[in-house]
Amino acid sequence: MLTSKVAKRYAQGLLDFTNEAGQTATVFSEMKDVVKVMTESKDLNKFFLTPYIDSKKKIEVANEIFKGLSVSTQNLITLVIKHGRENQLKNIAQEFINKVEDLNGVQRVTLTTATPLSKENLDQILRSTNLVNTDSNFDLKVNVKPEILGGYILRVGDQQVDASVKTKLNQVKKDFQLN
Repeated sequence: MLTSKVAKRYAQGLLDFTNEAGQTATVFSEMKDVVKVMTESKDLNKFFLTPYIDSKKKIEVANEIFKGLSVSTQNLITLVIKHGRENQLKNIAQEFINKVEDLNGVQRVTLTTATPLSKENLDQILRSTNLVNTDSNFDLKVNVKPEILGGYILRVGDQQVDASVKTKLNQVKKDFQLN
């Protein structure tokens, strides 16, 4: 997923601040909570996207929802809302998480399959490629998309292995059209 320049800038600013203040680990875990809340609450997203609700009311609601978080995280949320960027809050939090994981050497791996796979099958796929360093830290996200028909699509960083049945069928179709 492409991340906006706004999210990258806010996330980098927050990372710089938390590194100086020694709060990176705390804010890192809180940003995971922010992403979770923003993902699960469609009503909160609608509320933040409503243009006729003023920023003071949005800040009030955000302070109540995120009252258990650190002052640094609450200040970031307030700043984002004051600048009218509340629609980017989830992206900012996710980009901050990505930046901290990059600093810690965590590899982000996305595996898309047609059906849910067992732990053994997941391990076998990860071991079968040289893209994933299974000896180091990696964050595996598994997506199930029946439209790929079978096989898998493995994405590590900016590299991708597409071993899906749908892609192979499309390639056969192209080959027939060329001949």
